Amino acid sequence: MSSPLIEYWPAFTSWAIPIIGAILMPIFAKAGDKIRDYLAVLFGAGAAVSTLAMLPWLFEGRVPGDVSVFTWVSFLGKPLKMGVLIDPLSIMICNVVAVITFLIIVYSVGYMAGDQGLTRYWFLFLYFLGSMLLLVISNNLVLTLVGWEGVGICSYGLIGYYYRDAKERWLGGPPPTKMYSPSECGMKAFVVTGLGDVFILGSIFIIFNFAGTFNYTELIQTASEWLPQMAAIPGLLALTALMFLGGPIGKSAQFPLHEWLPEAMAGPTSVSALIHAATMVKAGVYLVARMSPIFYIGTWHLHLPEAQTYFIAIAIVGGFTTFLAASQALVNIELKKILAYSTVSQIGYMMLALGLSGLSEGAYVSGLTAGVFHLVSHALFKAALFLGAGAVIHAMHSIYTFDMGGLRRFMPKTYWLMLIATLSLSGIPPLSGFWSKDSVFISAIVAGTPLAQALLLVATASAAMTFGYSIRYVWQTFLAPTSKHIEEMEHHGHPPHEAPAVMWTPIAILVGLVVIIGLLGLVGLYDPSLSPEAFIESRIESGLHSILPHEIEVHVTHVETSIKFSALGLSAIALIIGYLSGWYFYLAHKTDSWTWVQSSGSRKTIWSFLWNRWFINETFYAVFVYGLIGFANSLNKYVEGALMGLNDAVPAAASSTWNQVKKIQTGVISINIIYIALLLLFLIFTFIVRGA
Repeated sequence: MSSPLIEYWPAFTSWAIPIIGAILMPIFAKAGDKIRDYLAVLFGAGAAVSTLAMLPWLFEGRVPGDVSVFTWVSFLGKPLKMGVLIDPLSIMICNVVAVITFLIIVYSVGYMAGDQGLTRYWFLFLYFLGSMLLLVISNNLVLTLVGWEGVGICSYGLIGYYYRDAKERWLGGPPPTKMYSPSECGMKAFVVTGLGDVFILGSIFIIFNFAGTFNYTELIQTASEWLPQMAAIPGLLALTALMFLGGPIGKSAQFPLHEWLPEAMAGPTSVSALIHAATMVKAGVYLVARMSPIFYIGTWHLHLPEAQTYFIAIAIVGGFTTFLAASQALVNIELKKILAYSTVSQIGYMMLALGLSGLSEGAYVSGLTAGVFHLVSHALFKAALFLGAGAVIHAMHSIYTFDMGGLRRFMPKTYWLMLIATLSLSGIPPLSGFWSKDSVFISAIVAGTPLAQALLLVATASAAMTFGYSIRYVWQTFLAPTSKHIEEMEHHGHPPHEAPAVMWTPIAILVGLVVIIGLLGLVGLYDPSLSPEAFIESRIESGLHSILPHEIEVHVTHVETSIKFSALGLSAIALIIGYLSGWYFYLAHKTDSWTWVQSSGSRKTIWSFLWNRWFINETFYAVFVYGLIGFANSLNKYVEGALMGLNDAVPAAASSTWNQVKKIQTGVISINIIYIALLLLFLIFTFIVRGA
C-alpha cells in the first residue's frame, strides 16, 4: 500500500515546493542574479504544476477528501493529526492561487528587474505562496493558522518592501492630504489583520473546548453533538461565530477592518496583484466558506437561532463593505488605490454571497457557488488590472491619474487588456464578471428574506458605482487629453512606452481566461454542462454530500427563469445608471466633474466625506494611534513624576530619620552599653513569650 505522501503528492508538493524555494533563495543569489530569478520562476511553476495535477480529481468527481499523514502532538489528550483536505473547494482555490501567482512571478522578472532587494523579494514572495497554499489545503485549523500567520508576516514584508521610505514611494496625497510611508503601511496591515487574528484564535479554542478536535471533517461530522452543548450557554454560540469572523474580516479587508488595504498599495505593483487579487484577501473568503457547513447544520438541522448569526453578520458586513468601498473609489485619484477600493468592494460581494447562503435553507448551495465563482472570476480580472496598472505606473513614474491621459496612443496593448478586464469588473456581458456578479444577485433572490432583499438593493447600487468609477479611471488614464506630465516626458525624450513582453504576456493570459470563462457562460445558456457556474455548483454540492453527515440533506433550489430575468434586470439597471454617469462626465464630457462638485455646497460636502474615506481612517488613527500614543505619553509623565517624587522622598525620609536617631547617640561608651543591654533584654523577652 503506497504512502499518502506519494499517492496524493500534488497536495503536499504544492505548498512544500515554494517554501523550499524561499529558503534556498539566499543560496541561489550567490550563484548570480539571473540564476536566482529563473529558479524563482521555476519554483513558482512547480507549485502551479502541482495544483493543476489535482484537477483530474475535481473533473472526475473522485476527490480524496481528508488525508491524515501523522499525529503531530496530543493536545489535551486529543491527537492532532496533520494532513490535507482535498475537496472541490480546496482544489479550485489552490489552482487560482498557484496559477495566478506563477503569472505574477513571471511578470515580476520584468517589473522588478535591477532592484537591489530581489533576494528578499523572492524569499517573501515564494514563502507567501507556500503559506497560502498550506492555509487552503490543510485539514485542520491549527495547520491553517500556521499558513494564515505565514501569509500575514510575508504580507508585512512585501507591503513595506521599500522600507527605507524614499519620498517617491509614499502613498496618499497630493499634499496637503496626508501621505503614508511604506514602512507605516506595512505595519498598519500587520496590526489590523493581527487584531482579527486574536479574535479567531480565541474562537478556535472555544470550539476545541466543546468539539475536542481541530479537524475540519470531524468538526462538521460531529457538529450535531457539540453545537447544542455550546448553545446551552446563552450567547456563547453567537459570540464564537462573531469572533471567528474577526479573522476573515481582517484578512479580507472588510468593514470595520478594511482600512489597511488601500495603504497596502505601498508595495510593488506585483505585490498588489498577489495580495489583492489572488491570494491573501481571498483567505478570509475561503475560511468563511470552509466553516459554513458547521453553522448550516446548527441553523437548519439543529434549529439553533444563534448559529445563523454567522451568516447574518457576514452578509451585512459584506453588503455594507461593497457599498462603502465603491463610494470611496468614485473620488480617488491614485490608480492602484482605485483598484484597491474596488478589491474591497468585490470581496464584499463574495462575503455577501456566503452570508446569503445561510439566510434560507434552499439558498445554501446557491450562495456558496456565487461566492466561489466570484472569487475565481475576480482573481483573474483584478490580477490583470493590477499588473496593467503596474505597467502604466512603470512607464509614467507617477501614481496619480491626473498625470496620465492619452496613454492609449503610447500603450495600446495595455489599454486593450485593461479595458477588457475593466469591463469584466463592471459586469459587462458576456465576460466572466457578468456571470459571477449575476450569480450573487440570484442567490439574494433565492434567499428571499427581507434582509436578503435589502442587501440586494445595496449590491445593485454598488454595481452602478463600480461601472461609474471604472469609466472614470479608464478615461483619465487612457482617453483623456495628454497631461502636462506626459508632455514634459516627451519634451525630455522619454515618452511613455509599452511594457515588455515578459510583463504584458501574463496580463494577456489572464484576460484570455476571463474571456474564455465568459464565453463558456454564454454557451452554457444552451448547454448547461459547459456553464462554469453550473460546474462549480455541481462540485460544491458533491463536496458537501461527501463531508456532511449522511442524515443531513442539502437542498438545492431550482432557479426559475423568472429569477434569472429579475437578476438580469437589476444588473442592467445598475449598468445603465453607471454608464450614464460615466458618459455624462467623462466620455461625452458634458460638464467638468470637479466644476460640478464645487458648484454645490451639498455636493462639496459629499465629495469631502468620500475623499476623507467616510472619516473612518482618521477616526481610527485618532483613537487607536494618536489616542494611545497620547495616553502612553501621559502615563509615562505620571509614572516619571511619581518616580522622581519617590526619588526625592526616600532620601529625605532617610535623612530625617537619621537626624532624629542620631540625637540619642551621645558617643559615651557606657550609654552605648546600656542600649545593647536593653536590646538583649528585649530579644530574650521575645523568645520567652514565643516559647510560652
